[in-house]
Amino acid sequence: MTEPPPSAIDPYEFMKIKLNPDGCSLTRNYDVPMVPPAPEPTPGITALSKALPLNAAAGTSIRLFLPHPPPPPTRKLPLILYFHGGGFILYHPASLIFHDSCTALAAALPAVVASVDYRLCPEHRLPAAYEDAQDALVWAQAQAQNSGESDPWVREHVDFSKCFLMGSSAGGNIVYFAGLRAVEMDLSPLKILGIVMNIPYLSGVQRSESELRLVDDHILPLVANDMMWSLSLPEGADRDHVYCNPTAAEQEHKERIARLPWCLINGYMGDPLVEKQMELGRILERHGVHVETHFAHDGFHAVELFHPSKAKALEDFVKKFVHDASLHASI
Repeated sequence: MTEPPPSAIDPYEFMKIKLNPDGCSLTRNYDVPMVPPAPEPTPGITALSKALPLNAAAGTSIRLFLPHPPPPPTRKLPLILYFHGGGFILYHPASLIFHDSCTALAAALPAVVASVDYRLCPEHRLPAAYEDAQDALVWAQAQAQNSGESDPWVREHVDFSKCFLMGSSAGGNIVYFAGLRAVEMDLSPLKILGIVMNIPYLSGVQRSESELRLVDDHILPLVANDMMWSLSLPEGADRDHVYCNPTAAEQEHKERIARLPWCLINGYMGDPLVEKQMELGRILERHGVHVETHFAHDGFHAVELFHPSKAKALEDFVKKFVHDASLHASI
């Protein structure tokens, strides 16, 4: 595919960021507010939330969500390790859109959701976020092993035989690589039954048809996509790096891919990344992974953050996937 003509879009202005003079940090002018956790019941709340430390040295944490009212301790819930989107460079679990998403997800499944505040790029380029995801896996294992020292919400309500990784956009990329790391780890008694990749963030040097067709997309124009990858990949790497291009990752991780648990990929035909997301689905199928894909004909990148009907559809897909994977594991 040929390169598109130069875009009139300034990617930094579009993303409301500024590259600082040091060349390795950003000033982020967020238009999405940050909200505090809600550990106490209030009228209309569907999930309680609180913050927990993850890795003090890395400055990472977890925002934990518990359905409200919670089920009795005799009814244990799945644990969802969740990773937010933002092109690896933006947002936190406290960002309103992701706080609300996790609140709704915890209530709808129902499940205990642990939303990971991973390190952002370019201050901490990849694989830093993958290392933080690995820390989250170790945290979940420790919660399962040390019932006397674990967080009471987790201790009282989580079924550690039903753990799932879930992420959106950049988070969908993170959970894929977290899953590849997890197959090399002994996480017992924690059991990861599935990986949910919503609109996973993927690309490549060779332009896909959907990237060219949606070159000036209102959510993810190509120049912004390129800029975010340039700020996120290791210094000197291009978009054919294994962290970005699923075909490159396939060549490096064939054996690990074949050992992944059940996978779910959700996407939209109006997303510039949809062809790479479909490619990932084919790769998983090629290596014998049980993979379910949903690609809606309408919708765009992260549409579920803007349209309640799409958010509800995603919740329904995830709820069925968690149920089916859990049932399969019990057979």
